[in-house]
Amino acid sequence: MRFSVTTRDASRLKAGCLVLPAFSAGPLPAATAAVDRTSRGQISAILRSGDFRGETGETLLLPAVSRVATPRVLLVGMGVAAKLDRKAFRKASRSAAHALTRINAAAAASYLATVDVRDTDASRRARVSVECWNDASYCFTAMKGKPAASTGSKNKVARIELGAAPADAAAMRRGITAGLALTHAQSLARDLGNLPPNICTPAYLAQEARRIARGQRKLRVEVLSEARMRRLGMGSLLAVTAGSRLPAQFIVMRYQGAAASSAPVVLVGKGITFDTGGISLKPGPQMDEMKYDMSGAGAVIAVMQAVAELALALNVVGLVPTCENMPGGAATRPGDIVRSMSGQTIEILNTDAEGRLILCDALTYGLRFKPAAMIDVATLTGACVVALGKVRSGLLSNSDPLAAALLAAGDEAGDPAWRLPLGEEYMDQLKSSFADVANIGGRDAGTITAAAFLSRFVGDTPWAHLDVAGTAWATSPQKGSTGRPVALLVEYLSGL
Repeated sequence: MRFSVTTRDASRLKAGCLVLPAFSAGPLPAATAAVDRTSRGQISAILRSGDFRGETGETLLLPAVSRVATPRVLLVGMGVAAKLDRKAFRKASRSAAHALTRINAAAAASYLATVDVRDTDASRRARVSVECWNDASYCFTAMKGKPAASTGSKNKVARIELGAAPADAAAMRRGITAGLALTHAQSLARDLGNLPPNICTPAYLAQEARRIARGQRKLRVEVLSEARMRRLGMGSLLAVTAGSRLPAQFIVMRYQGAAASSAPVVLVGKGITFDTGGISLKPGPQMDEMKYDMSGAGAVIAVMQAVAELALALNVVGLVPTCENMPGGAATRPGDIVRSMSGQTIEILNTDAEGRLILCDALTYGLRFKPAAMIDVATLTGACVVALGKVRSGLLSNSDPLAAALLAAGDEAGDPAWRLPLGEEYMDQLKSSFADVANIGGRDAGTITAAAFLSRFVGDTPWAHLDVAGTAWATSPQKGSTGRPVALLVEYLSGL
């Protein structure tokens, strides 16, 4: 989908569909008022009739408006003008985008971003518009058997012009650029998640990381083999992959957008490309969804792409430990004790608590970069789904400033998280009679004890853990990857 900016009067613009904002009370927005005057009050009459109330996210398609060149007008409710904030604007933009997917038009012009939104400038309004249009049109078709039916999009609209006041045009073009970089990354993360596990293997993720780095002068990729991991002492990670015939990969992506002396942000993504639970085998129903257990890895790879595309002036390291968790004669057993890269020994009481086992070695490896902050992303615990559902990602951290920045970034990006407590008292549940620590702490506070386990491997580095088990993919109304928390992380990094 292509985006551009127009400063032309909405009443004189010709496109397949004209998208106009309307409030639930008060005067019409300027662009809508211009069309209303041209049509001699047709839109005002519709509002007076009560058929369209202008409530946030409400839409009404008008197949023809008198004396207007565009054959269709889509009215979009923005709610009460004085209460229009970024959350309401995103809701209205999303509704408009979904309505547009049902329209048989090759091009559209939207004037939604011309309205004033509290605490949001023109650049942000354009960025949100791009995100919403692309999210609505995303459709994963790569594995369909008939290429002719696989368009990659459920939206016939290929071009969208965003209406702007002349003074806002430059800012809106910057917003489009930022929005496209983000949506490219989100689509990549969704594609990786939606691919079947026989395609999206550890080697495939490494291949994708290398592909992204091609032609990017500031981005370098190195992939560590199992032999290298063994020499580094990554016994915890290697214990997880022991039952798989596919070799594990440890992907290191290094972006240098600032001086070499500037401490980087290190991102770590859990990359279990399929999780059977290992010897602690999962139940059969919904096991197919365990292909999404690499969503943290997909998010980190995608964020590194966005960082390079946006040419951010900072240093970022992306670490992706990736493997399968499979049963087999060589698989790790409950009761086995392994030595992590940090030197700490771990008693594995449940092989289905494997994400923390690969992350702990990756976090230890990340310390060698002397990071300003480390953030790991993982579909880690079912307990987080129970606690927060599918709305907010879980956030746990040893740093109040880092946690506050991530929470603010999530709210700004429409990709919210919620902070859960993390304290020394939760460590008691992880005590082992035979090793330094156990890999599970029982049913109580499962999300928190998982993060408490990881906190043992970060030292004094400011660190945050994002548990995206509830938010990384959806099961209804349509199953598929959501691309979260790519938007949160890109927003956070863009603000540094």
